[in-house]
Amino acid sequence: MAEKQNLFDYTEESIKSLDWREHIRLRPGMYIGKLGDGSSPDDGIYVLLKEVIDNCIDEHTMGYGKTIDITIEGKTVTVRDYGRGIPLGKVVDVVSKINTGAKYDSKAFQKAVGLNGVGTKAVNALSNYFKVTAVRDGKEKSAEFERGVLVKEYKETKSGQPNGTIITFIPDDKVFKNFHFENEYLENQLWNYCYLNAGLIINLNGKKYVSKNGLLDLLERKTNADEIRYPIISLKGEDIEVAITHENQYGEEYYSFVNGQYTTQGGTHLAAFREALVKTIRDFYKKDYDSADIRGSICAAISVRVQEPVFESQTKTKLGSQTVYEGGPSMRNFVGDFMSKELDNYLHRNPSVADALKKRIEQNEKERKELSGIRKLANERAKKANLHNKKLRDCTYHLNDEPSGKEKEKIIEKAKESTIFITEGDSASGSITKARNVETQAVFSLRGKPLNSFGLTKKVVYENEEFNLLQHALNIEESYEGLRYNNIIIATDADVDGMHIRLLLMTFFLQFFPDLVKNNHVHVLETPLFRVRNKQETIYCYDEKEKAAAIKKLGGKPEITRFKGLGEISPDEFSKFIGPDMRLQPVMIKQDTHINQVLEYYMGKNTTERQEFIINNLKIELDLVDDKVNIAS
Repeated sequence: MAEKQNLFDYTEESIKSLDWREHIRLRPGMYIGKLGDGSSPDDGIYVLLKEVIDNCIDEHTMGYGKTIDITIEGKTVTVRDYGRGIPLGKVVDVVSKINTGAKYDSKAFQKAVGLNGVGTKAVNALSNYFKVTAVRDGKEKSAEFERGVLVKEYKETKSGQPNGTIITFIPDDKVFKNFHFENEYLENQLWNYCYLNAGLIINLNGKKYVSKNGLLDLLERKTNADEIRYPIISLKGEDIEVAITHENQYGEEYYSFVNGQYTTQGGTHLAAFREALVKTIRDFYKKDYDSADIRGSICAAISVRVQEPVFESQTKTKLGSQTVYEGGPSMRNFVGDFMSKELDNYLHRNPSVADALKKRIEQNEKERKELSGIRKLANERAKKANLHNKKLRDCTYHLNDEPSGKEKEKIIEKAKESTIFITEGDSASGSITKARNVETQAVFSLRGKPLNSFGLTKKVVYENEEFNLLQHALNIEESYEGLRYNNIIIATDADVDGMHIRLLLMTFFLQFFPDLVKNNHVHVLETPLFRVRNKQETIYCYDEKEKAAAIKKLGGKPEITRFKGLGEISPDEFSKFIGPDMRLQPVMIKQDTHINQVLEYYMGKNTTERQEFIINNLKIELDLVDDKVNIAS
């Protein structure tokens, strides 16, 4: 008994102190969110880049430096601004001493993004190699680090370069396993900086990014000029900018920013905007429209500048500030007053826009009322279908409808990991169900191929049993905000039928729930095509190249198995492919891609152009499997 008690001794030796570098490396999620491998836009490698660029943006905002040069070669990133440059005597401290920086002095950085003195320290600690160089008034100083440890500090030397800061880093491959940079995510990230800083020039590997009209340019790239209901409304004020239009597609689409930071999860400013929009519209038309009818099919962007912003996490994806500045107006009143004045004035000055907006709202109202009866019947059918027993194998943390205390905290922590696999057939769903992490991974089983929903109205979502049950499983029948799973993963066989099912499911999401795709919730699961093994080792291969490399590595004549479908992979093996190292291809929409045009091309009536595309691009099954799932025209 005494020995057992010793295991739980609480002594001085139990208390440990970690230095800044050790703590960041031990708990990276506290500083940069999730790690990932670069296949999702909020993966850690993009956060590292953001932390470096944020400092450049802060310099630009203060009036120093109109250009940022970025070079990414393989896994090496270099960012160079033309600001004032770090004071030379503090070059090492600024990137290696936690809570060290100039932004605690609000006079130096009035409305900066990074206020915690952590940013570049996290990049330093989580990089194999990190070098900082500051150029200031004809002199420069550099220092090199490895995983946060100073390995070389250079003496000050004369320099002929313009003032500024140069940072080069290579993300640590022990932290970010098998990582890669997706050019699409990089471009989105840089365009957002440009939209928020009109006139700023960012060069990425020689390609120039610049915006002249701010959020107006953003919405022009995000929408199709032929499908918006009225010209984009652009409103600007002191410390606030707004752009608004309505489209023909379903859902609500918002882009929100604080001090140049893209707040992907919104926050107090976005909530205030959505509320102010409804109130202003109701007051202008003197009619109590339903808020869902006013905001349905909207595409809008809002940017605010706030002193000492308070974010809900170090990654700054959600604003928590209740006021614009200390002693100033509440965020709700600030945004509300701006909208009630500027949007109201705009609509009075532009009666054609006001008329088009009214027609869009009334159309939404008509469709909602037409669907109300169908929706009620669909809900009843979903209950009778006993969804949770027949179609959906839910994850355990969702099963408690009214959690409290520690259980509620646990659910919040697991929210980002929550996943639903959509698969077809009993064998495939059975394998995934047995192999999954029951706590965070759910499985939804399709019965055969889903309907091609292109060109159909949302009425079909409620009338088609498969679609109705799927939207109930996702909890999006009322609104996108009720989404129960952060990751929606299409898991189909890597054959022609499987590819067809993928396309039909992607059409369903793009047609009726585009927000899910635009906000990076939809992915396609990659599973191995081959198993190559001998008595000593087993290697799973995702394409012919990997298979050839595995055969060469194992030598001799290893046993080679070709998986024809997900059902042929045993649950024990499947657990390796849907665990921490799960390979996913995100379903992405390029900035200049318009959904209806893409769906018309791929899912509309057969055309000569599409037939030629298929003939020219359909090589062999394995080539298709290796292609990325990019939705682009």
